[in-house]
Amino acid sequence: MARGPQSRGSYGRNRDDRDSEFVDKLVHINRVAKVVKGGRRFGFAALVVIGDQKGRVGYGKGKAREVPEAIRKATEAAKRGLVKVPLREGRTLHHDVRGRHGAGKVILRAAPAGTGIIAGGPMRAVFETLGIQDVVAKSLGSSNPYNMVRATFDALRHEDSPRGVAARRGKKVSDIVSRRRDGAGEGVQAEA
Repeated sequence: MARGPQSRGSYGRNRDDRDSEFVDKLVHINRVAKVVKGGRRFGFAALVVIGDQKGRVGYGKGKAREVPEAIRKATEAAKRGLVKVPLREGRTLHHDVRGRHGAGKVILRAAPAGTGIIAGGPMRAVFETLGIQDVVAKSLGSSNPYNMVRATFDALRHEDSPRGVAARRGKKVSDIVSRRRDGAGEGVQAEA
């Protein structure tokens, strides 16, 4: 069955609408050299983070002879590896979490409203594209942007929502959330 020009046009428009929902951030560009018989051939490696600012985020890397082509390849790779992260009230994490990749380690902490994104470089790009507004993050170990982004994604994969915990444990969501509030209240009284 042959497809008419209308079907192709509508497919392209839908794809553009789908692409426009994502926000992408260029995290790092690296110039790489390949030594050949006549000298060096230079290329570029790009690291891109992409997200919809509603809880989905992904990262990708791409290499090419030109910077725009490397960024395009990295963006396509990021779209293929999107991760869904549960957010509390659509603005912060549900609980504190640690992540690591290689020598890169990160600690992500939930924060009260109005805190903002307190994170450095590559982690900040991940949180902005994810849609988190309040978080405190610390990077330990490697400052390599690739390792920091991968460690941040490792931590975000371990993030769990009260609904998921309740389903796993066979309890009600209200039991889990009320216990969190009770536990927070006890910690404040113990410090005073």
